[in-house]
Amino acid sequence: MDGEEKKEFSLELRRLAVPLALQSFLGALVGASDALMLGRLNQDAIAAVSLANQVSFVMSLFDGAIIGSAGVLAAQYWGKGDRRGARRFLGLGMRYAAGISAVFFLLTFFFPEGIMRFFTAEPELIRTGGEYLRIVCFSYLFTGISQCFFMIMKVSGHARMSVRISAVTVAVDMAADFFLIYGVGPFPALGARGSAISTVVVEALALLWCAAWALRRPEVRPRREELIHIFPEDERDAWRVIPGMLASSLSWGLSMTAQSFILGHLGTDATAAASVVTVAKQLIRCLTQGLANGAGIMLGRLLGQNQLEKAKEYGERFWRVTFYCGLANVALMGAVGPLVYFFYVLEPQAKSYLVRMLAFNAVYMFAFSYNTIITSAVFPAGGDSKYDAISVFFATWCFSIPLALLGCFALHLPVMAVYCVMCLDEIVKAPFIRRRYNRYLWLRNLTREETAE
Repeated sequence: MDGEEKKEFSLELRRLAVPLALQSFLGALVGASDALMLGRLNQDAIAAVSLANQVSFVMSLFDGAIIGSAGVLAAQYWGKGDRRGARRFLGLGMRYAAGISAVFFLLTFFFPEGIMRFFTAEPELIRTGGEYLRIVCFSYLFTGISQCFFMIMKVSGHARMSVRISAVTVAVDMAADFFLIYGVGPFPALGARGSAISTVVVEALALLWCAAWALRRPEVRPRREELIHIFPEDERDAWRVIPGMLASSLSWGLSMTAQSFILGHLGTDATAAASVVTVAKQLIRCLTQGLANGAGIMLGRLLGQNQLEKAKEYGERFWRVTFYCGLANVALMGAVGPLVYFFYVLEPQAKSYLVRMLAFNAVYMFAFSYNTIITSAVFPAGGDSKYDAISVFFATWCFSIPLALLGCFALHLPVMAVYCVMCLDEIVKAPFIRRRYNRYLWLRNLTREETAE
């Protein structure tokens, strides 16, 4: 790759990654603002809401795998110039997302306390979390469809619109949290219930804005038949990608839920401290996610155009990107750590845990960037979604989670020992990625020949 091509690569990556990272950051702030506001209320409130939000997190795993798979194919068809093909995969993603949202809504609305009992035995956390879930579950009906619209915005080169929508929804969410959680002015102090109401409002607002945007753009607006008609060829293509992405997403995500289960049985101090660390990690990882999304779209477009050699050169450049992104994550953790330490109202023991958890996660976030950009973006861009699922399964479910369960329930190890073992999965995966990359199973054009419209 000569100097001009490197310049072209960097320019395109910045054009995609910066708005995508901002959109990811602002999206994370919608959830983080709840924790930030509740963190000034009391320790039980933040612990309860953190555990309750595991439901929406698990739902996002299904949505992410389905929409991500649809996005892989939509990006290749868009790069090929086949707008109709890209819209069909948008419609496919919407159908699946609507079904997933309906299932999670019904389960959460009718069994909120039962769900909370899975995560904790603390009566106050069960009560507070149950009240929160019965309200926030209405936001589930909007989230998946909104994410489908965000996907097509990124693929079609309108990522800045997703940033605008996210910026407004963050502002609305923070304002609503402030008034409804603390009871400012004529509003009653609703605590966790106020946080749930604000989440429903901003998710509904985001969906309405996305729909209005799509209606004005025929090239991305799905037609009626693209929304309701099932195209067997598209379903077959999608299900070549979905199983690997779904297995990876569920394996990784359910390990996060398992971690919450373990921490919930280590006490409120450990749960609260880990909840604060999770907020910091969600904000910091947005840089990695923006770069990963940009990498997937760039490679997807090239592969759809059958420019395999150029895609191969871009893949090599992304190895350098992962290294510098990892260093940036370490620096960001060092900057964000002191801020969250002084902001949250925590008991002394919880603050002691918080300091040590933040220090360990500086190493974790370096490995996270390395794994995410290559295994979750470069590989799936050409349909190689299996490796991430395999690596997550062995690193998480055959190593870190069993050892953490053993340390928590059998050996009764100290909280920090259990926590560090739980977070070894990303570090364990890192040394094995290059071997898979060199097989070039990801270097494939997945599109079919048909008339573009």
